[in-house]
Amino acid sequence: MRSIHPRPSSRRCAGAGLALLVLTACMVTACGGRVGGYRDTPFKPDPEAPTPRSVTDGRQWQEGDYALPAWPRDDDLVEVKLDGPQQPLTHYIDTRSLRTDPDGVVRYTLVTESPSGARNLSFEGLRCTPQGRWKTYAFGADGRFTRTQADAAWVTVSKTGNDPLHYDLWRHYLCIPLAFEARPKRDQVRMLESGRVPQVENARFLPD
Repeated sequence: MRSIHPRPSSRRCAGAGLALLVLTACMVTACGGRVGGYRDTPFKPDPEAPTPRSVTDGRQWQEGDYALPAWPRDDDLVEVKLDGPQQPLTHYIDTRSLRTDPDGVVRYTLVTESPSGARNLSFEGLRCTPQGRWKTYAFGADGRFTRTQADAAWVTVSKTGNDPLHYDLWRHYLCIPLAFEARPKRDQVRMLESGRVPQVENARFLPD
C-alpha cells in the first residue's frame, strides 16, 4: 500500500504562513507593541475629520458697562402685576430706564411702594438665562442713585414663591419663554401695561 505524502506546494504554503507570523511578531516586539508606528493595529488609521469653521471655543459671558439712570417720573411708572395672592407691596417699573444692553442684561429702575405710600427705589439687572439671574446695582434716595458698596453677586431667580416679583419679571414680562433672551422693549412695555401673559406663552415654558 502506497503512503500518502503532502504535496510540495502545501508544505511551501504552510511554511510561508509560519514565516509571516514570525515576522509580524518580530515587528510588534521591535516597535514596542506598534506596527507601522500605530499602537495595537497594523493598519494606518484614517485622518481626523477637519473641524468646521463654525465650531469655535465657547467664551465666558462678561458683564458690560452701564450708566445709572435718571430719577424716575410718575408718568413713566408701570405697575408689575404679580400672579398669586395679593401682595402687601406694590412694584413699578420705570419704562424710561428700561433697556436691554449689549451684554444681554435687562436693566431697569424698580420702585416699591408700601401701603402708606413710602417708596424704595433700586436700579437692577435681570439676565434671561435658563435659571434666571438678577442683581441690584444701586439704591435711590434724595433724587439720585448711589451704587452699592461692593459688586453685588447675581442671585438665582427663586421658583418657590419666595420672590414672586423677579420670578414674574423673568418668566412673564421681560424674557421670551424658552428662547431665554430679552423681549424687545416695546413688547416688554406692552406686557407690563396689559398686566397679564397669554396662556399660550405660559405653556411654552418648561415645567419646573
